[in-house]
Amino acid sequence: MRHHSNVRKFGREKTQRHALMRSLARNLIRDSRIKTTTAKAKELRPFVEKLVTKAKVSTIATRRLIISRIHGADETKKLIDTIAPKYMDRKGGYIRIVRLPNRDLDGSPMSLIEFV
Repeated sequence: MRHHSNVRKFGREKTQRHALMRSLARNLIRDSRIKTTTAKAKELRPFVEKLVTKAKVSTIATRRLIISRIHGADETKKLIDTIAPKYMDRKGGYIRIVRLPNRDLDGSPMSLIEFV
């Protein structure tokens, strides 16, 4: 039974799920908006918002922590240098999810996830 388990598994093993979240986070940071399924977008939002909150404190320790979470040095640099300073006076809610029409191929609900 799944009592109090709020993790979406996406039919993948743990390592594959983590790799998926890292890849989606890197793409979101690099492109500022991506189109994905609604379930993946809802799972990605808290992952990236925690990274942005940590990036607001620009120290070597936070830089290493973010690199260890997303495995991307270029994306970490962009997150700390350009994205996080825009949200210094904001306490949360850095990401917006916009619903799109369902995908024609399989009918899965699609969303656009972007920085506010």
